Amino acid sequence: MFVPCPHCGFLVALIVSKGGAVQHCPRCKQRLEDDLDETGTVATPIDASEPRPEPASKSTAVEPPIQPAAAPEREASSSTAAAARAPRRRHRAPSFVRATAPARPPTGPRWPGGLAIAALGVLLGAQLLLAQRHELAASEDWRPLLDGACTVLGCELPPWHEPTAYTMLARNVQPTDRPGVLQVSASFRNDARWPQPWPALSLSLSDVRGQAVAQRTFAPAEYRGDEATATRIAPGQSASVQFDVVEPASPIVAFTFEFR
Repeated sequence: MFVPCPHCGFLVALIVSKGGAVQHCPRCKQRLEDDLDETGTVATPIDASEPRPEPASKSTAVEPPIQPAAAPEREASSSTAAAARAPRRRHRAPSFVRATAPARPPTGPRWPGGLAIAALGVLLGAQLLLAQRHELAASEDWRPLLDGACTVLGCELPPWHEPTAYTMLARNVQPTDRPGVLQVSASFRNDARWPQPWPALSLSLSDVRGQAVAQRTFAPAEYRGDEATATRIAPGQSASVQFDVVEPASPIVAFTFEFR
């Protein structure tokens, strides 16, 4: 048998005991003996299948029903407020995918660095020219540049050597008043752009059959002496030489000169 609690309306299974024990509502904990008659039966029995009647109003205070849904709402609101107050964390990408900001170019003047680089380049070029001046001095293209650089720096260039620039003006081989001795004479001109030292003369003597019976190259010191090493032939200047040679056994009918 179920009876409604007069305080909260909760259906309570009624247990009738002979000892007269007091029964309480399991929900509101109020006593139920007020609704029982003297015989221990329920004054208004209600079947559990019937709809529950509204509880009778009492003068005593009734505790409000528990509202379990209010606590989650308060917790949710408090957690939302705490999340709003908490500082937002920045999600940083891994170091290997971070884009590095380009370095800012210097804002100061750049001309001192450029001037220093240009000066170093000029100095390096001058050192290379001076180190290879002996090889470059034989070139008609580099010779004027090296000549001007050495004039400023006080260095010396090797003499210009161009045997093909000598032009033969006159030549002669004739016997002398001494038996077995021939006198050789020649005159030539320097047509090069720069002064040249005295050339080496190559003399070849031929017989009647056109075969060379004697040949020799005379150094400047042999036909000119010490004067040949101390002087140079200027561009367009003419020079003449004269020296004696021993006549070969075969009769000489021709001769040739070459500049070395």
